[in-house]
Amino acid sequence: MANKRVVVVSYEERWKEEFEKIKEYLNNTLKDCIVGIEHVGSTSVEGLAAKPVIDLDVIIEDRGKFETVKQGLESLGYSHEGDKGIPGREAFRYKEMPEFMAHHLYVCAEDSEELKRHLIFRDHLRSHKEDRERYSAIKMEGAKRFPTDREQYMAYKSTVIEEIYKKILR
Repeated sequence: MANKRVVVVSYEERWKEEFEKIKEYLNNTLKDCIVGIEHVGSTSVEGLAAKPVIDLDVIIEDRGKFETVKQGLESLGYSHEGDKGIPGREAFRYKEMPEFMAHHLYVCAEDSEELKRHLIFRDHLRSHKEDRERYSAIKMEGAKRFPTDREQYMAYKSTVIEEIYKKILR
């Protein structure tokens, strides 16, 4: 079944600035009830091709802080979507925020396995050029092969992701 168009582009320096704009917006409301906000996903890795969508993890001390953060995010125009099948990560969406680049926002407790996975993968790609270039190439190729099928695109690049995780976690 076809999904939205799969678009992968070469790394853009502006993604750092776009993340900082969103982070500042969130911090104005959330700074007293969160541990921090991390730029994760492919746009956070200099030199890595990516879908032009910023991924952010809002980090809370523990699940006990979630309702407060959820209310804060709702006041900023976000709505909770649940964990979307991934334990340890709560997804939020927004309707319109033309002042910001498209983004995915997740809330994770600081001891969440999903947060740890995001950070270890990002940090590995930042410091290992060969894996970064390999992952970048497979993403570009996948987008060319499956431009209208997000599931096929994800499956195509999953082998490389799994190989990188095996290397990281040994």
